Amino acid sequence: MKNFRIEAIILAIGLLLLGVFIEKGFSKFAEKDRSVTVKGLAEIEVPANKVTWPLVYKSLGNDLGRLYDDIKHSNQTITGFLKEKGLTEQEISVNAPEIIDLAAERYGNNQNPANRYNVTTVITVTSDKVDLIRGLISEQGELLKRGIAITSGEYQYKVQYEYTDLNKVKPQMIEEATKNAREAAEKFAKDSGSNLGKIRQANQGQFSITDRDPNTPYIKKIRVVTTIDYSLEN
Repeated sequence: MKNFRIEAIILAIGLLLLGVFIEKGFSKFAEKDRSVTVKGLAEIEVPANKVTWPLVYKSLGNDLGRLYDDIKHSNQTITGFLKEKGLTEQEISVNAPEIIDLAAERYGNNQNPANRYNVTTVITVTSDKVDLIRGLISEQGELLKRGIAITSGEYQYKVQYEYTDLNKVKPQMIEEATKNAREAAEKFAKDSGSNLGKIRQANQGQFSITDRDPNTPYIKKIRVVTTIDYSLEN
């Protein structure tokens, strides 16, 4: 009888210890799976460092030979104007003219147009002299005095501004985004009565470059969002 009592006590103690170990095991398992996922944002504004400016003009006529001479003269006038203002020949590209034969248009309303040929010529300026080009765009009316009307408003010929030095700002932006993500995680951990642990997983995200707004396309906004998963500890 005495031995039975001893065995029962030992069994009870064993079951108690087993329960304690199981509880601790579950606690550690639950603690191991506790985490918080946060996002860190970094944004900066930078001036564009590259500009592409298409200068477009149209020519109308019936004599292709005369149109050719007129276009050649106009191209020389425009390139001369650009060089006078400080651009180099390497920054100026004269594209082949696009000719539409209005008399050959199958679905045209006027089969006998006053001017048979409609020619579009594009001279493209590509430069890192963004401020200079912005000034020239406002001065292009000077070409009217030289007999050339630059057309505008066509979407495919709009001025394009770019920022090409992304690699220079990437490190500081990633650092800022990571810092902001950690601050958010620390606040969450504090509010939940936990301690912030190690990084379990991190995703840098894609950098995006957009215009600051429709009125200032020469100012670019660079943005990156970093997603980080932290473990939480008691």
